[in-house]
Amino acid sequence: MTVMQSTAAARLKGTEDTATRRDVCSAPPRHPRPDGQDRYTISEVVAFTGLTAHTLRWYERIGLMDHIDRSHTGQRRYSNRDLDWLDLVGKLRLTGMPVADMVRYAQLVREGESTYAERQELLETTRRDVLARIAELHDTLAVLDRKISFYGGATARRAAPPS
Repeated sequence: MTVMQSTAAARLKGTEDTATRRDVCSAPPRHPRPDGQDRYTISEVVAFTGLTAHTLRWYERIGLMDHIDRSHTGQRRYSNRDLDWLDLVGKLRLTGMPVADMVRYAQLVREGESTYAERQELLETTRRDVLARIAELHDTLAVLDRKISFYGGATARRAAPPS
């Protein structure tokens, strides 16, 4: 359920072939996880991710999360892989990717390697959208900087004694 990244060895050699690539969700985990633990309750996942239990259940219901294992009492048990996936979903949310596209991406991941091209296109489209938003924000920042500079100069002119 992930995006493709090269292994460290492949990056060092400067090559990327199918044998040296592995499927990982994102960067190393941002949230500390107990060593050796790979089963988390929904309340632990809430603490790790900042998401609500309602949001986690909704993600599962709409197909954004793969099937979550259950304990013998029926409680959800999330894995490290699930936490990695949630980290990626969080990054996709920050891009402004529509939920429907995120669900489509999750479906493609579950379908396997044959969907790499479609996943790549979906991510490239999102990347173009992010770059456009960044350009808009840079323009907006430039306007703010000009206004701040103007008001800073106006304040200095008013405060200066008459000559």
